[in-house]
Amino acid sequence: MKSEKQSPGKLQSWILASRPKTLLASVVPVVTGTALAISEKKFVLLYSLIALMCSVLIQIGTNYVNDLYDFLKGADSAKRKGPKRVLASGWIKVSEMKIASILVFLTSFIFGLYLVYVSGTVVLIIGILSIIAGIAYTAGPFPLAYNGLGDIFVFLFFGLVGTMGTYYVQTHNFSLLSLVTSLPVGALITNILVVNNYRDIEVDRSAKKYTLAVICGKGFTKVEYISFILISFLVPIILFFGFNFRYWIFLPYLSIPIAINLIRMLFQSDGNELNKTLELTAKFSALFGLLFSIGLVV
Repeated sequence: MKSEKQSPGKLQSWILASRPKTLLASVVPVVTGTALAISEKKFVLLYSLIALMCSVLIQIGTNYVNDLYDFLKGADSAKRKGPKRVLASGWIKVSEMKIASILVFLTSFIFGLYLVYVSGTVVLIIGILSIIAGIAYTAGPFPLAYNGLGDIFVFLFFGLVGTMGTYYVQTHNFSLLSLVTSLPVGALITNILVVNNYRDIEVDRSAKKYTLAVICGKGFTKVEYISFILISFLVPIILFFGFNFRYWIFLPYLSIPIAINLIRMLFQSDGNELNKTLELTAKFSALFGLLFSIGLVV
């Protein structure tokens, strides 16, 4: 009787499985890529809205597949220190999660076809690769997250591909500027995964999930986290001196105190305490992205 009271309803379970607190990671690249397009006076609202929908759906699909295969491979055990997972908790069936994953990715693909229509086959390639990578993150014969490649996956697809892809949809062009602009997006979103993997080192190691944190240890993971923050704060300087942006591009520097606090939290927290660090890291990436986007437009 007690477990029934603690169990959420079906809809709430699906919402929890989507990991709503992390979905900002799929929003920031689209907002930043759109802001850069606006700064060049090339902007179509409908394109950005559809790109945003596709990005969010791909992340939800990736999270569903992640929940599914972490459960099947034993990575989501009772020893896990993070938030409860719906399959491990018995709130959703394996068969239901498989169907839901397919439907979410399929919906993203269908919406993305409009962007293919207006922007060409490059967008089709980006969309297909993003979906394949989202599935391959934890599924398939060589799951990225289990072989130390999760950080690279997030940096590439939630940073470079997400930001530059959104910019391309608006401008039909890739540029060095769009690449530089995507770097802090990828760096800070990857830090969300870095904290997650740092927290789960022991559990992942026992489940033979060889994340970069498991392979390289806690010391390296802390350095990685700090390095990504430093890269992010370096980019406005590059844009100011190398691409003639105005002083507004330094707006993200208002978030420096938060960055310092996050580093302190990473060094001082352990176990379940890192869940707060994880949540604040996601919010920090969103705040930085918002300030950065305003700086790009102004």
